[in-house]
Amino acid sequence: MSALDDHLTALFDARDRENMAPTIAALREVLAEHPDDARVLYEIGGAYDTAGEEQTAAGFYERALAAGLSGDLLRKCLLQYGSTLRNLGRFDESLAVLDRALDEFPASESVRTWHALSLHAAGRSDAAVAALLELAADHIRTADLLRYEAALRGNAAYLRSLDAAPQRLP
Repeated sequence: MSALDDHLTALFDARDRENMAPTIAALREVLAEHPDDARVLYEIGGAYDTAGEEQTAAGFYERALAAGLSGDLLRKCLLQYGSTLRNLGRFDESLAVLDRALDEFPASESVRTWHALSLHAAGRSDAAVAALLELAADHIRTADLLRYEAALRGNAAYLRSLDAAPQRLP
């Protein structure tokens, strides 16, 4: 891990979610030194997002994605950017970003969950519940739920069939 990564991690760990101004100020200083660094752009986007400044966050997420994030940082950025777009009422864009995240990270429970949130926000409640039922069937492996796994998946398929929008499997 580089000194920059260590510094960014320390700033993230020290943040106060109720008062993001000091974190944003510190990240702006880092940004001045590393204006095109994808992780710096992502982290400052996240700080603005946490502060409730979604419009500003969206711009930084877009810049971070253009700068070439990869791996887990890409997953996190796509999820957070998709969530931010949802919060801004830009539902089609949110779903497009989260569709990309699903394509690149199909096993991510967090991406699947936030995709369901955006489906719901876009008025696609049947598809949202179907996605959550599938997530439960895939990951809640208790005897109690396994007994009903086929019914759970059948209900998810039925709800998906009610969704008027193009079908998307996780």
